[in-house]
Amino acid sequence: MSDRDIWIVIGLCAAVTAVIKATGPVALGGRELPAWFSNVIQLVAPALLAALVCVSALADGDEWAIGADTAGVAAAGVLLWRGANIIVGVAVAAGVTALLRAV
Repeated sequence: MSDRDIWIVIGLCAAVTAVIKATGPVALGGRELPAWFSNVIQLVAPALLAALVCVSALADGDEWAIGADTAGVAAAGVLLWRGANIIVGVAVAAGVTALLRAV
């Protein structure tokens, strides 16, 4: 693949992304979304984040795997559930994971 082909692909990806992002506002025409729909949209981001965390913490390729990273995510999850700061949660996750990998 040449440099020219790469730039064509990048340009097409940018154009498709712009069309996808513009579809909603163009279709709605400035109208407000129904309240029930707005509530559903607000729940999409946390659900997607939870799915990504589960896949990252529990999967190793094509198989389920529980290891040091799973324990780190679990420790951070407990702290965040109990009201800890996100920075503390990330630091604890990294620390627990590193400690268990070192052992």
